[in-house]
Amino acid sequence: MKIARTMLASAALLGLTLGPVHAAELKKLGLAVANLQANFFNQIKQSVEAEAKKRGIEVITVDAKGDGPTQVNQIQDLLTQKIDALIYIPAGAAAATVPVKLAKSAGIPVVNVDRNAEGAPGDTFLATDSVASAKAVCDYILKEAGGKGKMVIIHGQKGTTPEVDRSKGCAESLKAYPDVKVVAEQFSNIWSQDEGFQIMQNMLQANPDVSIVFAQADGLALGAAQAIKVANPSQKIVVGGFDGDTAALEALSKGVFNVTATQQTQKMGRDAVENAAKLVAGEKVPPVQLLDATLTTKENVAGFIANHP
Repeated sequence: MKIARTMLASAALLGLTLGPVHAAELKKLGLAVANLQANFFNQIKQSVEAEAKKRGIEVITVDAKGDGPTQVNQIQDLLTQKIDALIYIPAGAAAATVPVKLAKSAGIPVVNVDRNAEGAPGDTFLATDSVASAKAVCDYILKEAGGKGKMVIIHGQKGTTPEVDRSKGCAESLKAYPDVKVVAEQFSNIWSQDEGFQIMQNMLQANPDVSIVFAQADGLALGAAQAIKVANPSQKIVVGGFDGDTAALEALSKGVFNVTATQQTQKMGRDAVENAAKLVAGEKVPPVQLLDATLTTKENVAGFIANHP
């Protein structure tokens, strides 16, 4: 009986010393971003940093500038700085699993944002439902074009989660439009406006009678619209983008292109910090968390310019 009382007392003392098993608190957060040249990633970065500041959390941000091997090195360095959690936006599909494996082997929880690592996902994945949103964008541009004509698709970075999902969503839309023929498709490397311009120039030279363009990011859509303006074709060309980038929304309001899907970048950043804090504290979170994007045209763009979600 005395031994039992002694053991109970020791256990109580140990509990007081160690505290609750899952009482860990997020103090230092690593943020590994694919490419801060992209407005979309910059918005997420700013939202993560603002939310972390409110919570008294230190954030160490690194920018891979679109290069996978650079990002692996950056995350190895973050782990030596004793971060409590990692928010990770992969720079590409190749080697995307490596940082997740490195972090998990070090006992660091991982929140993937926008892109997941095939075969080695983070503890949770926050993103837009790109399949549904891309279908909505393509439904709009195909209908706007009268349900017929020649179409080109400017893809994002090959094999990344948003590229794959946006391709899938648009393919779903095309099933309902047998009179639309996809005459050209090309991948970009960093989803940039310069790439969109160059790719669209080449596509117009090969297919001067094209009338529908789906560009899988607003940067690509703006570049495509610029190339169309320079070429000055006689036919109307309907252009759809994706993201709801701040500069693109301004351009959309002026009729530079036709439609986009505005992602909830501010919420995505806040949610990433919230989930990182929960994971550090030992709480369970859903493995996949998809947000809605809003189909945005000249008619409803003003609200998003005034207050980006």
